[in-house]
Amino acid sequence: MSGQPTLAFDEFGRPFIIIKDQSTKKRLHGIQAHKSHILAGRTLANILRTSLGPKGMDKMLVGPDGDVTITNDGATILQQMDVEHQIAKLLVELSKSQDDEIGDGTTSVVVLAGALLEQAEQLLDRGIHPIRIADGYEMAAHIALKRLDEISDVFPAGQEDREPLIRTAMTTLGSKIINKCQRKMAEIAVEAVMSVADMERKDVDFELIKVTGKVGGKLEDTMLVKGVIVDKDMSHPQMPKSITDAKIAILTCPFEPPKPKTKYGLHVSSVEDYRKLREYEKEKFTEMIKQVKDAGANLAICQWGFDDEANHLLLSNNLPAVRWVGGPEIELIAIATGGRIVPRFSELSPEKLGTAGVVRELSFGTTKDHMLVIEECKNSRAVTIFIRGGNKMIIEEAKRSLHDALCVIRNLVRDSRIVYGGGAADIACSLAVAAEADKISTLEQYAMRAFADALESIPLALAENSGMNPIETVAKVKSEQARAENPRLGIDCMGKGTNDMREQNVIETLIGKKQQICLATQLVKMILKIDDIRSQGGDDMDY
Repeated sequence: MSGQPTLAFDEFGRPFIIIKDQSTKKRLHGIQAHKSHILAGRTLANILRTSLGPKGMDKMLVGPDGDVTITNDGATILQQMDVEHQIAKLLVELSKSQDDEIGDGTTSVVVLAGALLEQAEQLLDRGIHPIRIADGYEMAAHIALKRLDEISDVFPAGQEDREPLIRTAMTTLGSKIINKCQRKMAEIAVEAVMSVADMERKDVDFELIKVTGKVGGKLEDTMLVKGVIVDKDMSHPQMPKSITDAKIAILTCPFEPPKPKTKYGLHVSSVEDYRKLREYEKEKFTEMIKQVKDAGANLAICQWGFDDEANHLLLSNNLPAVRWVGGPEIELIAIATGGRIVPRFSELSPEKLGTAGVVRELSFGTTKDHMLVIEECKNSRAVTIFIRGGNKMIIEEAKRSLHDALCVIRNLVRDSRIVYGGGAADIACSLAVAAEADKISTLEQYAMRAFADALESIPLALAENSGMNPIETVAKVKSEQARAENPRLGIDCMGKGTNDMREQNVIETLIGKKQQICLATQLVKMILKIDDIRSQGGDDMDY
C-alpha cells in the first residue's frame, strides 16, 4: 500500500525497510508555486524589516558552537541564518551581492524585494499574468532610476574638503552599535580610503586597507596607522622594542640547515657525532645571519619559525627578528615597505630590502599582549585600522560597520553624486512612478502603481522602527514632498524637528540607491518567472 513501509532483505539476509512516500509528495506549479515563493520572500523580508534605520533592532544570532553574534547588518544576519527554502536563498544572495558591490543598504534591498513580492501577490490575485507584472516592474524601475538622477546632488570627493565624505560615512554608521563613536569612526574610514585612493583613475584598492582588532581598551582607542600592524612580537624578549630607519629582509625561507630532498636517516652514535652535527647547524645558522646582515638588513621578518639556538644567535649578532608571520601579512608588509619577498638566503640583496621609518612593539596595559607596528613606510598608501573594544563581539561588529563605511566612501570616489536618506529618495521615486503610471493605458500601469507602493515600504519601516505611526507619518511627508516639490523631505527618525534630510546631514550614495532598486527588481522578475520547481533527479519536491 502506498505510503506504508515494506520489509526487504539484502544479499546477507539482513532486513531493511523501504518507505514508499513518493505518492505523498506533490509539486506545486502555476499560481500555487508563485504563492509559495512570495511567502518565503515576504517572511525573510519581515525578519529584516525591524533592523532598518538608526532606531532599528539588532539581531542576536547563536551559532552551532554557541558563538554569539549581535548585529543589524542585513548581509551578516542572512548569511548566518539557516535558510532552507530555495527562493529565500535567492534573497540571501541578493543581500550578499549588495554587500559585495556597494557595502551598504543590505537590509533595504531585501525589504524592498519583499515589498515588491507582496504587491505582486495582490496583482496575481486580480488575475494579472506574472510576465505583465514583471514588465510593469521593469518600466517602473527605469522611471525610478531616472528620477534618482534628477534629484541627485554633486559634491567633489577630493582631498581638500572631506566634511561631506565624513557626513556620508556618519549616515552609514548611524544605525550601527558603534554609533557612540560615530564621528571618530567616520573620520578614520575617510582618512583610510583617501590614503589609498587613486583619484585619477577614481578607484580604491581595498587590498591596501587592513582592518584588525584586539580585545581590550575601549572603542575610542581605535586608531588609524599609516603602515602595517602585525599580531606578533620580537622573537626574543631582549631584542630592541623599537627600530628606527629599518631595513627589512622579508623571508619565506626557514632559519634551519638545508635538508636533502630525498628520504634520509641520521644516526648519532657518539658524543663526537653530536658535536659535529651541532657545529654544522651553528655554522649554517651563522652563515644565514651573515647573509642577511651583509645585505644591509637590521630586521628580519620570517614566514616560518626557528628554534631557540637560531634565536639566540640572532640576538648575539644584533639582528632583531619576527617569526611565524602569515602569508597575507607578509604580502602586505612587502607592499607597504617596497621590499621583495625572498625565498632563499642566497638571493638577498640590498635592493630587495623593505624600508620603514619606525618599527615598534605595542604592549597593552598589564597584559602580555604585544603587536608590531611598521610605520612611515616607503609606500605610505598601505594603512591599517586598529580597533579596540571590550570584547570580541564588539570588535567584530565594529569591523562590519567600518567595512560598510569604507565601501560607501569608495563609491563616492567613483561617483560623487548623492541622494538624501531617511526614505526621501524612495518617496520621490514613488511619486514619480505613480505619476507616470497614470499616463499608461496598458495593463502594466497596475504593476507600476504596485511598484510605487512597494517603494514606500522603506520609509514605512523607518517610521515604524522609530516608534511613529507609520502610515500617518509617511502620508504627511509624501504630501509635503508633492506640494513643495522638495525631494529632500524624509522621515525624522532621530526626532530633530525637521524632515529636511539635507539639514540633518542624512546622505546616501546615488550608486548605492540605484543598485538597490536594480537588484531588487531583477530578483523579483526572476522569481515571478518561476512557476515550477523540480529536483535535479526528476523527483517531485516535498513542499
